[in-house]
Amino acid sequence: MKDLNITLDNLEELIPESFTQEQKAKTKTLFYKELALRAHRFYNGKMQTLPKAPVVGFNWFNAWYTPGVSKISTTIREDNDTSYELSNRGNLVAVVSDSTRVLGDGDCTPPGGMGVMEGKAFLMKYLGGVDGIAICVDSKGPDGKNDPEKIIDFVKMSQHSFGAINLEDISQPNCYRVLDVLREECDIPVWHDDAQGTACVTLAGLINALKLVDKKIEDVKIVYNGAGASNATIARIVNAAGADPAKAIMFDSKGALHSGRKDIEEDKRFYRKWELCQITNPEKIEHIQEAMKGADVLISMSKPGPDVVKKEWIEVMADKSIVFVCANPVPEIYPYAAKEAGAHIVATGRGDFPNQVNNSIGFPGILKGALLVRARKITDNMAIAAAEAIARFSEKRGINSEDIIAKMDEPEVFPYEAADVAMQAIKDGVARKEMTWQEAYDKAKEDIEHARAITKSLTDNGFIEQPPQDMLKDALQAAIDAVK
Repeated sequence: MKDLNITLDNLEELIPESFTQEQKAKTKTLFYKELALRAHRFYNGKMQTLPKAPVVGFNWFNAWYTPGVSKISTTIREDNDTSYELSNRGNLVAVVSDSTRVLGDGDCTPPGGMGVMEGKAFLMKYLGGVDGIAICVDSKGPDGKNDPEKIIDFVKMSQHSFGAINLEDISQPNCYRVLDVLREECDIPVWHDDAQGTACVTLAGLINALKLVDKKIEDVKIVYNGAGASNATIARIVNAAGADPAKAIMFDSKGALHSGRKDIEEDKRFYRKWELCQITNPEKIEHIQEAMKGADVLISMSKPGPDVVKKEWIEVMADKSIVFVCANPVPEIYPYAAKEAGAHIVATGRGDFPNQVNNSIGFPGILKGALLVRARKITDNMAIAAAEAIARFSEKRGINSEDIIAKMDEPEVFPYEAADVAMQAIKDGVARKEMTWQEAYDKAKEDIEHARAITKSLTDNGFIEQPPQDMLKDALQAAIDAVK
């Protein structure tokens, strides 16, 4: 392996040909984990803070700081909204988490979420031209239990420094209360990307998948495997977009949701799940094998696989079935296995399989659109507008069963999406600032191109070092050795 030149584009070719499809999939997963560990240690994380104003001479510090900056303070004091013009607030998002449900790894302790939160900020900047800062907070109370009120209080106190808040990796049921309270009580958008972001991109993928199989959203039978924040919100947004909840069945770890689930009704913390119990599964079907019979769509957001979703479940689905298996880092069933079982379209959360349904295609554009018009909140209508924008953009450039929505490396999708979100915010009456669709699109595109140009310039000039080949080789060898 020492003579190989490894790029992430030729990874597939470097995995031993003798490996089975499952071994190759495991090797890729382990490689990215090994590479992430080595790369984060090499770079000491992946975000930094840099000036956006020049230092023409040291006398300029009299303007950037004291005494000149006093005028900034008093101007903002007279009109707080001028903070959007006189500071970076209007393009700054706090990525807030208590790290109690980090990907599929559970409670990682507050600092354990930093890698994900920095990653979110990284994508915001490069894909959306938005500045983000990772903030991992300790939400434990005196009894050692995680208290949602601690997160709520923290965000409400710190909201005046930011244009928006991105909540992340907060375990349920706390995530429901945190989002619902902050959406109503904060004067800036509060967005829970695990829930609303996942719902947005899933709806975008579903819209185009249904076009390809010639089915209408109001007619299809949908089975949801998993009833956490992601799937609960997906169901709500998909219903708002036209799906019939009476044709849907959702499963949590204890079985099917329906109006007879007294355990959910009695635990008031799970009010979002109880709402779904009352409108889905009117026949009270109890077993997922039964629910899957004739289902048009499976949306699984449960636990990492493989073999969490069984081939025999997919085998009994309707003709031209659509399967979304989006657990990370390993989907509930590998796409090749789902296809063998008869699935027509298979999507996962990963970029190394076809049809990545991942939040990264959504939140950079959504947050950018909200920030452009200085929105006070992100409404469900704005999330649906983003989903429809992603789907429409993708359809215009061409879709097929292996390519249902745009990918991260299609930069034009983000300003397109941002502009639609901005227009919906104005329509919904939550925008502080008016602009045209073209103005929003042009500004978003300008900021995204600027962010990418800065990153390229820093790399080209050696301020950001290229990843060394030994790091990639060692990561790949470790992955191959672990799978053998």
